[in-house]
Amino acid sequence: MKSWKRRLRKWRNHLARRVLGTRSGREMLINAVSPKILSMTADCGDHVLTFSPHDYIGRKIYRKGHFERDHVNRLLAVLRQRALLGPDKVLLELGGNIGTQTLYFALAQAFRHIVTVEPDPRNFRLLRTNIDQNNLTDHITTVNSAAGETSGKLDFFMHRDNHGKSSAIRQSERDIEIKVPVLPVTVLLAEAGIAPDDIGLVWMDIEGYEPVAVRSMTPLLEQRVPFYLEFSPIFYGPEGSRAFVDHLAGFYENCIVFLEDRQIDMKVAALPIEIDQFDVLLLP
Repeated sequence: MKSWKRRLRKWRNHLARRVLGTRSGREMLINAVSPKILSMTADCGDHVLTFSPHDYIGRKIYRKGHFERDHVNRLLAVLRQRALLGPDKVLLELGGNIGTQTLYFALAQAFRHIVTVEPDPRNFRLLRTNIDQNNLTDHITTVNSAAGETSGKLDFFMHRDNHGKSSAIRQSERDIEIKVPVLPVTVLLAEAGIAPDDIGLVWMDIEGYEPVAVRSMTPLLEQRVPFYLEFSPIFYGPEGSRAFVDHLAGFYENCIVFLEDRQIDMKVAALPIEIDQFDVLLLP
């Protein structure tokens, strides 16, 4: 009887590994993780990532092995094609989250250094963990702050279900309100020991707070540093979107808009503000 039960367990475990090893199986497993499990670490091939299994980004990492790494690869390919990458330059990342894109850029060795800025304390702890456990501490400077027009404190709203949607803009009544430090981009760079001339790319995804952060980085705009951002008319509204476009068009003339199925070269002044959200690369 014991031998039969042992064989049954082995067969059951073998079947479970086969099923749970598929993408659908991984999705089923990650959605069933107990709330008592606070974090998980996955081997993603050329790096490891620690994440919350209860967060949208963490669940996607577990299912797919990455979070939008193709977006980083796509951007780097465009920058290389247009000779806009310099190995002696620094990447400024506003909205580092838990360090997914941060690690992808670091592993691509496209920049000599990375400064990543993340205000959400939950994300920041995982960001530091992911940098440390991939032996990238010397290559990446982390800043636990928001980017804004003035130095001080900022009302910040932590999204309960998707930590990537935490923002200085309340999106749900369920958001957790806290205070976080806020610094102008020029101050963030100065405190990190980085001159504006050293920046080779700005990558920004800060959930609707982009127009405010941009007003604090005039020296970078004047240099027309390549600038990749998530542009969100759904947050800015029609008048705010038009004002933001006019502000950017005062420094940049040309850009590339990235849609799900294609990318379009256009003038910055013609950005499609009728679309709820899209990514755009402002070109020097």
